[in-house]
Amino acid sequence: VQLQASGGGLVQGGGSLRLSCAASGRTFNRLTVGWFRQVPGKEREFVACIFRMNDGTRYYADSVKGRFTISKNSAKDTVYLQMSSLKPDDTAVYYCAADSTIISSSVYDPRRYDYWGQGTLVTVSS
Repeated sequence: VQLQASGGGLVQGGGSLRLSCAASGRTFNRLTVGWFRQVPGKEREFVACIFRMNDGTRYYADSVKGRFTISKNSAKDTVYLQMSSLKPDDTAVYYCAADSTIISSSVYDPRRYDYWGQGTLVTVSS
């Protein structure tokens, strides 16, 4: 599976951004696709995921619930992360990840994902 992440940038606090993750190389509907983020010196942190595209259950980190929305466009094999009410603490490199065999209890663990896109930097100014 190849993943292409895009959409990062600089935004003022309270603003919005939409990240995209385009997948190719494996049947999209079998994939679980997630977003993680990382800041220097810290571990990669779960943000959100869609568990198995043909299941569609969405999971969110508590820190982003109510502010971020993950969605998909199966026709384009693309997953989106709509980020609103952004805070400076949301500043990080955001990565999309995918896996075809992950179980629901493991979606929060980055070690369970086999495929990763390149990161896209999100910077939120105060």
